[in-house]
Amino acid sequence: MKEAIARFAGYLATERNVSTHTLDAYASDLAQFAEFVHRERGVEAGPAAVDHLLIRRWLALLHKDHQKSSIGRKLAALRAFFRYLVREGRLAKNPAELVSTPKKEKRLPFHLNIDEVTSLVESPRESGILALRDRAILETLYSCGIRVSELTGLNVGEVDLESCLVRVLGKGGKERVVPIGRHARQAIGNYLMARNTPPHDAPFLLNARGGRLTSRSVARTVDKYILQLATIKKISPHTLRHTFATHMLEAGADLRAIQELLGHASLSTTQKYTHVSIDRLMEVYDKAHPKARK
Repeated sequence: MKEAIARFAGYLATERNVSTHTLDAYASDLAQFAEFVHRERGVEAGPAAVDHLLIRRWLALLHKDHQKSSIGRKLAALRAFFRYLVREGRLAKNPAELVSTPKKEKRLPFHLNIDEVTSLVESPRESGILALRDRAILETLYSCGIRVSELTGLNVGEVDLESCLVRVLGKGGKERVVPIGRHARQAIGNYLMARNTPPHDAPFLLNARGGRLTSRSVARTVDKYILQLATIKKISPHTLRHTFATHMLEAGADLRAIQELLGHASLSTTQKYTHVSIDRLMEVYDKAHPKARK
C-alpha cells in the first residue's frame, strides 16, 4: 500500500500539478486508510486486498469522530487513488466507486454586509509600510475574491494597475485574470510606492523581514483588524471571498461570471451563494410586500 501511495503522490505532484495543500491532504488520508488495511488484512496486504466492504467499514468507524465533509474528502482521495491504479493496470476495478458519498450538512457561507466589510478594509489607517501592506491585503481580497494562497503567491508583475487586472495562478496550476477595483488599486499603488516600485519578479507581499508573506500571516493580519471592530464576529480571510461572491450576486452579476472570477472548476461550487441571495430576497419581500407583512 505504501509503495502504491508514494507513486500516486508522485503522479499528483508531477502530472496533475495539484497544490501542496491538496497533496498533503491526500497523502494523510491514504496513509490513514493504509494503516486500517494493515490492521484488518495484515501488513503485507496491498491495494488488491481492498474491496468496497472494507472501505465502508473504515468510513463507518470514521463517523464516530469525523464530520461528513471530512469523510467525503477521504472517500474522494480513495476514489482518485484506485482510479489511478486501474488506469495503470494494477487493478481491474475501482472498489471505491461502489461506495456512496455521505450527504454533507448544508451550510451557507458566512459573509459580511457592506458596512462591516467597509469598516474592516478601512481599518489600517497608519502611514507606515506595514499598515499600507495590510490595507492592500484587505482591499485586494474583497475586491478580487481571490484565495489567500493565490494572493500570497503573486509577484509584483502580475498586478497590472494600469489595466486594472490581476493575473492569478489558481488550483491545479490554472491561470485566470481578475479585475481590480478602484479602492484596491489605490491601496496597492500606495503600498508599492512605499517600496520604491519593486521589480516585476519580486513578491507582491512582504513580511517585516523582507520575505514573501505566508497565508498564515495573512490570517493573523485579518484577526488583528477584526479585534478592533467589536461589531464583527471572528472571521477568516476566506470570509472576504464569500463576501465578494455574495455581494456580486446580490448586485445582479451572472453566476457563471462569478464562477470564472472565483476560479471554480464546477458551477455547482458557486451555486451555494444563490442560497444566500435567496434568503436576502425573502427578507426584502417580507419587509416590502403588503401581503407579506404580519
